[in-house]
Amino acid sequence: MTLFVLQFFPNLLLIFCRISAFFVVAPLFSSRSVSIKFKVGVSFFMTLITFSSIGMTEPIPIDSAYFASIIREIMMGLVLGYLALMFFTAIQVAGTFIDFQIGFALASVIDPMTGAQAPVFGNFKYYLAILIFLSINAHHFLIQGIMQSYEFVPLDGNLFANIEAGTVSNFLVQSFSTVFMLAFQMATPFIVVIFMLDLVLGIMSKTTPQLNIFVVGIPTKILVGFIVFILIAYGLISIFEDLFEDMFNAMYQLLRILQ
Repeated sequence: MTLFVLQFFPNLLLIFCRISAFFVVAPLFSSRSVSIKFKVGVSFFMTLITFSSIGMTEPIPIDSAYFASIIREIMMGLVLGYLALMFFTAIQVAGTFIDFQIGFALASVIDPMTGAQAPVFGNFKYYLAILIFLSINAHHFLIQGIMQSYEFVPLDGNLFANIEAGTVSNFLVQSFSTVFMLAFQMATPFIVVIFMLDLVLGIMSKTTPQLNIFVVGIPTKILVGFIVFILIAYGLISIFEDLFEDMFNAMYQLLRILQ
């Protein structure tokens, strides 16, 4: 038994490197509110499950190429997790667009989950998206995705060759443009309505110069922004579900590229 453990320990370590690196940047799991012990524990038990299915086929020797394999597995987990996190970031980018339009950009708050400044609307929509993400069990698909990644990219995969060829960077750039487009689409109702309101306020400032537009405009924009949010709140559920579907499709496409 001891000889078996020593023989296949390099395989176990490589699997643990990819899975733990994925949880470092993956949405929801990378949050500061999630304990480090929990992340390590989940990564360890997932490693054992994955190792029992794909890790005991052939032992990997510890040589000079083994350390390059460790770096490759860490990069593999980071790329997959970063791609998933990128789609979650679209929610906060959309919130930044909205806050800038309705005047909340001056009141950014500290997000306790990331430790960085976050827009008010973006923070609210981000927590709403997390609730929807958990309610549809999308976190299970994240876990399933990293475990099934070994079917596309085994422990002896050619990640470095794909990075050198530029296929990974090109796909990440395309995904970034897709995320930015999705963020702009989520913020479009607010942008259009506030733009029309700015036109009305501009006409009022010309017709009634004695009216203080700065005093009237900011609370009006906030009120109109809340009204627009109430009107589209129900549709956000389907929007977020489509966003999560695009996220999983992008992860699948990346794995197909890395085959």
